[in-house]
Amino acid sequence: MPQAHALTCAGRVVARYVWEPDLPATVSPRPYLHPVTTLGGATVTGFMPTDHRHHLGASVAVPVVNDANFWGGRTYLRDRGSVHLDNHGRQRHARWLHRTGDRLAQELDWVARDGQVIARERRVLSTSPLTDTAWTLRFEYALSSADDRTLTLCSPAVRGRAGAGYGGFFWRAPAGPATIRAFARDGGADVHGSREPWIALGTDTWTLTFHTGTAGGDPWFVRSADYAGVCSAIAWDRPLVIAPGQVFTRRIAVVVADGPAAAFPGGTR
Repeated sequence: MPQAHALTCAGRVVARYVWEPDLPATVSPRPYLHPVTTLGGATVTGFMPTDHRHHLGASVAVPVVNDANFWGGRTYLRDRGSVHLDNHGRQRHARWLHRTGDRLAQELDWVARDGQVIARERRVLSTSPLTDTAWTLRFEYALSSADDRTLTLCSPAVRGRAGAGYGGFFWRAPAGPATIRAFARDGGADVHGSREPWIALGTDTWTLTFHTGTAGGDPWFVRSADYAGVCSAIAWDRPLVIAPGQVFTRRIAVVVADGPAAAFPGGTR
């Protein structure tokens, strides 16, 4: 049975963090947030949709770590394209460092298909109220090698698939009839690959604003047509190499708001 923890804000449950999932190996099982809701109760995450069964709400997922797939689904190979391989890893809960309604701190093992722990992670999640109609999720993760070997993290773009630089903190929005819009500070729609300090994704009823805090950071991988999702991409067009003893850390804040973006400016934090 999956094990989950309820995250609360302003006196209500706003997210379910499944820290010990019960999922098939082919989706690269990992802890995830779903459902995440606005304070008004609108669900703003999608889980195992038919178009991408390995999209698990909001999670940390990487297509390739050394030879293991921690994204789920197929693996992209430079000379063969996307192929099914028996190389799926899993992120396994190791221990809690802190566990309350508005804050979680956790240690995780990243386990390859053969059962070997190749990476370790420390993760911190917290919630805080922002307005009567908005709250903020803060998410931090720190990755390091589990032993004396170097970690090499890749995206399909690194291996030759143009524009497919995903991998890192990834948020899958729900499918539905609503029109999804994505934009940044200048109001333009071309945010895929941009390095804006924040971008927004939303409908006429809810808005998500993703903040990294600084311009020129990791590129944004954004989808709003075929499906709706946002990833702060850590291996956009070149491998991310984590040497033994090195700790790679990323932080992101997501403002979850009721109402359209016009009523909730993306720069508000």
